[in-house]
Amino acid sequence: QVTLVESGGGLVQAGGSLRLSCTASGRSFSRAAMGWFRQAPGKEREFVGGISASGGSTQYADSVKDRFIIFKDNAKNTVYLQMNSLKPEDTAVYYCAVARRLYSVSASERDMDYWGEGTLVTVSS
Repeated sequence: QVTLVESGGGLVQAGGSLRLSCTASGRSFSRAAMGWFRQAPGKEREFVGGISASGGSTQYADSVKDRFIIFKDNAKNTVYLQMNSLKPEDTAVYYCAVARRLYSVSASERDMDYWGEGTLVTVSS
């Protein structure tokens, strides 16, 4: 049984920061790419950022580039999303996902095999 559990969401004022965590249990994902996606109210889920299995390569959506940072700790089977300079438009449910068959970064939901249940981030203006 593979489980991904996100944490760290909450309410923050515009300009503030939050760090999301996603811990996997059930198997090691040290050889798998991981990603963060989000879904805002009334919108489709979208790619936020991804990281390669080694952690040496990352990719970000243009909307979060230079504000968000992804990093992972393979020893803890955990991936993080550091979100800085948050904007009201960043309000969404954030999901982590694992592409167990991929070593390199993927921005495609179709490549993801496991998903967390999501954590809500609300940014007030």
